[in-house]
Amino acid sequence: MRLIDRYLLRQLLGPTLLATAALAGVALLSQTLSTLDYIVTERQSALVFLKITLLAMPQLVNMIMPVALFVAALVALNRLHTEQEIVVCFAGGMSRWRVISPALRLACTIAFLALVLNLFIQPAAARAMRDELFKVRTDLAAALVREGEFTEPVPGLTVYAQTVDGKGNMRNLFIHQMKPDGSATTYTATEGRVAKQQGRPVLIMRKGSNQEFSERGVLNYLSFDEYTFDLGPLVNSEELVHYKPSDRYLHELFFPDMTQIWEQRSHDELLAEGHARLTTPLYNIAFMALALSAIIGGGFSRLGYGRRIAIMSAVAAFSRILGFAVQAASEDSPWVNVLQYVIPLATIWWALHSIFRQRVSRFIDMTRRTRPVATAGAAA
Repeated sequence: MRLIDRYLLRQLLGPTLLATAALAGVALLSQTLSTLDYIVTERQSALVFLKITLLAMPQLVNMIMPVALFVAALVALNRLHTEQEIVVCFAGGMSRWRVISPALRLACTIAFLALVLNLFIQPAAARAMRDELFKVRTDLAAALVREGEFTEPVPGLTVYAQTVDGKGNMRNLFIHQMKPDGSATTYTATEGRVAKQQGRPVLIMRKGSNQEFSERGVLNYLSFDEYTFDLGPLVNSEELVHYKPSDRYLHELFFPDMTQIWEQRSHDELLAEGHARLTTPLYNIAFMALALSAIIGGGFSRLGYGRRIAIMSAVAAFSRILGFAVQAASEDSPWVNVLQYVIPLATIWWALHSIFRQRVSRFIDMTRRTRPVATAGAAA
């Protein structure tokens, strides 16, 4: 029996891994396309693009895992049942629970991994991605200069650079600054680069000149080998990273800092996200139970199980969409959070009930009918 259990588990594990990898690739492609435009606009490197894409993977994998498990279970179980391998298991004396136990153990294992992703890995990755996006959005080199374009990052300051390489080095730099007292200063440099000196952002220009008109209209000209232009006035030092509910750990969702105004206003939303973190792994078990019900929940058919598979697929889609709707509704009414647990648990109960409501005695009777014939032959 243990050998048969391991065999059934292997038959389910392979398609599950393939389906998860395939759906993860599709989800990664969609995430890549949405991130690529933002990265190109902000002129970031390929390393930053790869980092942001990989940090989004835990949340994507957690969303597609129930669907991948459902599809893989249907493919594997349909093949096993069509080739009558499951029928042989029943004929050999295995109960329904013994036949479906490898699939349920796989679903429970994946549900546990999904719970670990929800509680620890996803918020850590989401925080790192939020920090990286904040760095990209506040990148002075990207906000200050657009290659081949005249830009005005702040009123009274015009910046132009002919070329900007991947390391942030600027060539043929031009800066025109209008001061509040009416004077104007123009900087030209062969090279330039944004850096930090004593914790303050600066633009270091090399091999250039400085032309300044005073209030009286006198032109002052100065050539330099290196000049430091202070970018401190362009930086908003009060801007901080704000973590969304999907970026927070479970204890931060259930026990937020109520001294903060945003936490007070979003308390119900944080609770909804916290309960969703605990309930979404249950959909892995629910979808596996629905797949088992589609194949084993009815009698054997040589014509296939297309109708039952279509019904269970519709039930799976409806339950998951209903789960999303309940999560959205619980952001306004906290008592609705109870339904986030009811929906997957009710789906599991209904699917398992449909499996065990039919007896398997007819498979055993087929084997018993051959015994009198064999006994009669031996007596003859």
